[in-house]
Amino acid sequence: MKRILSIMLTVSLFMVFLTGCGSNGIGNEKTGEITTFKLAHNLNEQHTVHLALVEFAKIVEEKSDGKMKVEIYPNGQLGSEEQVLEQLQAGAVSMTKVSAAALTTYADGYNAFTLPYVFADEEHFFKSMESDAVEELYDKTHDKGFIGLTYYTSGARSFYTTNKPILHPNDLKGVKIRVMGFQSQTDMMQVLGGTPVGMPYGEVYTSLQSGVIDGAESNETALTNGKHGEVAKYFSYDEHTMIPDILVVSSKVWDSLTEEQKNILEVAAKESTEYHKPIWKEAIEEAIKEAKEDMNVEFYEVDKEPFRQSVVSILDSYSNKYPDVKKLLESFKVLE
Repeated sequence: MKRILSIMLTVSLFMVFLTGCGSNGIGNEKTGEITTFKLAHNLNEQHTVHLALVEFAKIVEEKSDGKMKVEIYPNGQLGSEEQVLEQLQAGAVSMTKVSAAALTTYADGYNAFTLPYVFADEEHFFKSMESDAVEELYDKTHDKGFIGLTYYTSGARSFYTTNKPILHPNDLKGVKIRVMGFQSQTDMMQVLGGTPVGMPYGEVYTSLQSGVIDGAESNETALTNGKHGEVAKYFSYDEHTMIPDILVVSSKVWDSLTEEQKNILEVAAKESTEYHKPIWKEAIEEAIKEAKEDMNVEFYEVDKEPFRQSVVSILDSYSNKYPDVKKLLESFKVLE
């Protein structure tokens, strides 16, 4: 009898503990007056986007007078980008950072960000990403389990190669270039005359070294953070794409919040984007300096017009296939 009473008492205390914690089972937990959000991503703590997310968490806590907190889980602690996005859709995680390219399967409009030469320059990119058209796109995935809050720049992607610079589309003929695993990237390489090779990012270094590929495409930090500059000595500024990262929040979590809480998250998200811009620029400058001085990488300015002309058919094709892409591209054009 004493043992039974002891077990009953333990269970009762456990239930009281759960009630006190106020866990709602949807990725954010309420402990008394404090609501805590789980934010998971696969970047390391030195990455500029992680630093921007830390700033986001700081602003959320400050604006809520400590009643809202964001717990960040970096380095893929809770799984890959795809796995975390699935957890977010289920409401087990509150927020995550994901490449816009990875969202193309959830909303057709996100294909616009993966297309070449959509943005004239960095200023045009910022104006476009902060437009009403993009805000509308953020909400289109609500029934898919998440909505967008803001974006973070990941710079312009250019070609870097082992044997020669890429100064004209003709220079890509017969050249094997690693591309991300998205159809638009394969389409782009094919119309430019190169040979697209899909492979995980982690395999790029050894593939460059062994000659499996002749080059890849990314921003300047790939030369230093990925050590690709040890093998690929030619970086050509064709700047074909600018694919942003998107901060998304679970629809289940979002719908559980008050209007005041939603406003705090929205304001903090936008402020974290502004915080990120200068530190990203600084990171790029440091990468260029390191690549030049320590790796002997040569940087080449490129006449972009021949590249732009070569990919017009892709923009037309995706606009005809996806009405939302056409709408976004038209809205971006007005902002040039």
